[in-house]
Amino acid sequence: MDLKSGYPFWAVKNGLLVSFPQLEHDHACDVLVIGGGITGALIADELCQHGHHVVVVERRDIGWGSSAASTALLQYEIDTHLVDLTQRYDERHAVMAYQGCADAILTLERLAGELGNVSFERHESLYYATSEEDVPALEAEFALREKHGFDMQWLDREALYAAYGIKAPCAILSRLAASIDPYLMAYRLFERLRCLGGEVFDRTEVDAIDPTADGVRVRLKNGATLEAGKVVIAAGYESQRWLDHSVAKNRSSYAFVTDPIAPEKLGKLRHTMVWESARPYLYMRATDEGRLLVGGDDDDTDIPARRDERVMDKAHGLARKVEALWPDLEINPTFSWAGTFAETEDGLPYFGACKRWGPHVYFALAYGGNGISYSMMGAPLLRALIEGTPHPLADFFSFERHLSESDDDPGSVPARA
Repeated sequence: MDLKSGYPFWAVKNGLLVSFPQLEHDHACDVLVIGGGITGALIADELCQHGHHVVVVERRDIGWGSSAASTALLQYEIDTHLVDLTQRYDERHAVMAYQGCADAILTLERLAGELGNVSFERHESLYYATSEEDVPALEAEFALREKHGFDMQWLDREALYAAYGIKAPCAILSRLAASIDPYLMAYRLFERLRCLGGEVFDRTEVDAIDPTADGVRVRLKNGATLEAGKVVIAAGYESQRWLDHSVAKNRSSYAFVTDPIAPEKLGKLRHTMVWESARPYLYMRATDEGRLLVGGDDDDTDIPARRDERVMDKAHGLARKVEALWPDLEINPTFSWAGTFAETEDGLPYFGACKRWGPHVYFALAYGGNGISYSMMGAPLLRALIEGTPHPLADFFSFERHLSESDDDPGSVPARA
């Protein structure tokens, strides 16, 4: 599966950091993680830190799939409004999902401090109403988040323009957000994994997964066999090939990064990520070098050649949108790229087992705009499932959560506790 187009900034900036070997012999482990991106890295690290012998296999070079194309905005705000999640399921679980993302940012901050040199930075998050029609939805969203103690500020038109120079009806300013270099963090995690006794193999492709009574037998394309007690499929958007039915819709998202911009020009953008209420939405944040990273203009294209053709036009279109917001900024796309982007119907991830593969095979589908935060949330959740201990979000993020919705009124029945 061709997951990206153009020149993703993280891969250009960092290059191929570490060479990992191929697995060409029969092997065994407690847990096999299929997928060498940031999701697989966070899950493997969590398991290894708690005493599991973990093997990771990746069919490309490590980090060279979707992680290299991620724009790495770390937010507790999910693409689906808290109000809408509450109507679809129930308020308790909706708030748990939002709070879980907030906690994940703090966990990522601690983890980044342990690893060092992964470009973690704290930001604020400015979510503005694109049009007057969006104001009631933002007002309701602000009220519900405020009820549950999320640290925010309401900005009306005058306050928004005075602070950020944006001409829009209103905005929610959230205090907790961050950014990171996901490609670099994945490598740092895998280096630590190896120091702790785990093993990482790239250019190693899985051919077949065969569950047994007490584990899983995995056959590689090169003929080698892996015997694992458990398997976690964390292969990003390619993971759906192992499912009987689609649980997400693949789309394409576009992004670019500018040359470094002087701090006085960036102003509050240096430490504030900005996104809008329109769908698909424009979003942006600064990198640690003072570049502006801009993304959005998602479309339903899932054909690599067609996506490739659109990268430059999409980048220049996004640049014009930013210049319309701030006419004094001259936006020049230096590196432009696009990547596959998957959305679930409710904006939530899936973590856990599915009936087809039995109790020893788990999925980590951290889809949506909160992919890295979801992955951080999913790591201890999957460890709990593997170790047979309870986790408060296990049922809510499972493949069975849709069964808890009423066919007649999906907002009237709480999700399974």
